[in-house]
Amino acid sequence: MDENAKKKSLRMIPYGLQVLGARDGDKQTVASINWTTQASFQPPLVVIGIKTDSTAHDLVKRSKKFALSMLGTGQKDIAMAFFKHVDPKDGKFGNYAFESGKNGCPIISDAPAAVECDVIHFFEHGDHSIAVGQVTEAYLKKDVEPLTLKECGFNYGG
Repeated sequence: MDENAKKKSLRMIPYGLQVLGARDGDKQTVASINWTTQASFQPPLVVIGIKTDSTAHDLVKRSKKFALSMLGTGQKDIAMAFFKHVDPKDGKFGNYAFESGKNGCPIISDAPAAVECDVIHFFEHGDHSIAVGQVTEAYLKKDVEPLTLKECGFNYGG
């Protein structure tokens, strides 16, 4: 396979940026992710890719639930804050407040929208696992355009 062609071809897939919230018992975390898509209308399903070496991976795998805080255009700073693990302190992850969703997973307070999901399938293969989540709750604070990798000026994929 032509590695350059593969890389450039796969980078033509457009991606948004979201913050994955995960919780299992007393342990919780958030992580910026971009491999996300809706996979079904009925029931409403989303599919996410989670790095296997991340704290979020283990929490989602064990708890079988997660939340996605949808980021809007202009919120690159939030996305950048969670590419590495940050412990919660005083109701915040780093500089960003969060609230617990109905399923207990953290949702970034400044996110314009969010969904909560129950994991119905979890596939482990490669450097990212795939979680299929059924949407159980949705929140909309503000109707805005989504934050994309293109807006942020970087690529992830290939």
